[in-house]
Amino acid sequence: MITEKAPGKLYIAGEYAVLEQDCPAILVALDQYVRVSIKPSSSDTGLIHSKQYSQDSIHWVRRGSKIVIDNRDNPFEYILSAISFTERYCLEQKVKMDVYDLFVNSDLDSADGKKYGLGSSAAVTVATVKAILRFYGVQASKDLIYKLSTISHYSVQGNGSAGDIAASVYGGWIAYQTFNKLWLKEELASKSLSAVVGEAWPGLKIQQLVPPKDMELLIGWSQQPASTSRLVDKTNANKNNLRTEYAKFLADSRKCVLQMIRGFEEANIALIQKQIGINRRLLQHFAAINNIAIEIPRLTELIEIANKFGGAAKTSGAGNGDCGIVIVNKDTDIDRLRKEWVKNDILPLEFHIHQSELTY
Repeated sequence: MITEKAPGKLYIAGEYAVLEQDCPAILVALDQYVRVSIKPSSSDTGLIHSKQYSQDSIHWVRRGSKIVIDNRDNPFEYILSAISFTERYCLEQKVKMDVYDLFVNSDLDSADGKKYGLGSSAAVTVATVKAILRFYGVQASKDLIYKLSTISHYSVQGNGSAGDIAASVYGGWIAYQTFNKLWLKEELASKSLSAVVGEAWPGLKIQQLVPPKDMELLIGWSQQPASTSRLVDKTNANKNNLRTEYAKFLADSRKCVLQMIRGFEEANIALIQKQIGINRRLLQHFAAINNIAIEIPRLTELIEIANKFGGAAKTSGAGNGDCGIVIVNKDTDIDRLRKEWVKNDILPLEFHIHQSELTY
C-alpha cells in the first residue's frame, strides 16, 4: 500500500484579483491533509473509496488503457480527473497501466462533515496525482505535480486560479500568480500532455515566503460553509459591466499584496498587518459593487474581535462563510481573543503551518 498526502490551504490576501494574470496572492498550507492510498487490485475490477463518502464507493474496469466507471452519479469528479490526466501522462512515458484500489481520507472537514474551506478538492487532486505517479514509479518534481494537478482540477471546476493547488504542492507560505488560461487551453488542444507540462507557463509565479519569527497566524471558523465556484461565477459574469471599477480593484489589490510580500521579505509584521487591513477594505468594496456577501456578519464579528486585541484580520478565500484569518505578534493575548470568539459562536481552529518538503 502506497500513501500520499496533500495539505489544505487558506488564502491570506489577494482573493478574486488572483483570478487574473499579474495579480499576486498570498496563501499558506496547513497541517490538515487529504490522504490517498493506492494498492494493486486483487481482481480485474478497481475500487475507489472515500471515508467521507462511504456509501458512494464506485467500481471501475479497464478497457484497453481506459478506465470505465459503472456508477454514473458519484462525488469523485476531481479524483477521476486526476486519475485520467496522470495516467495519460504515464502512458506518454510508456508506462504499462494496471488496475488498483484507491482509498481517500480527509482532515479538511469538521466532525459532522461540514467543509472548513481549506481547499479539499485541490488537496485530493494533488494527493491522487502524487499517489498514482508513485504507484507507477514515475519520478516527479513539484512543478510536474502542480501542472498535472492544475490541469486535472481545472477540467472539472472550469474556473479558479489554481492557487490552492500551488499551496498543496509547495507547502508553507507562498506568493502566487496565475497562468494564462487561454494559452493553456490552446496548448492542450494542440500538443501532448507531456509537452505541455514540460513548458514554462506564461504568467505563472510561485515564490516561497519566510514569515517573520514573531508572527503568528490565527484561524477562526464561521461554522457556515461557502461555495467558492458559485461566487467566482457571479463575479466573472459582472466583469464587463464593471470594467473600470474592476481594473481599479485589480491594480489596488496588486499593490497591496506586493507590499505584503515586501513585509515578509523584510520580516516586518506591522507592514503585513497594515496590508491585511487594506485588503479587507478592498474586498468589502468589491463585494458591494458585485452585490455579493463576502464578509457575512459572523466573519465581521470575528474580524472586529481580533482587531480589538491588536490583530489584523480579514476573510479568507471567497468569503460568504468558511474562515477568517488574523495576523498577530508575540504580544497579543491569543487566549483571551479565542475565548471571545467562542462566546460569539466562532470556532478557533488549532491548525499549524504545513512546512514545505524539500523533495518529492
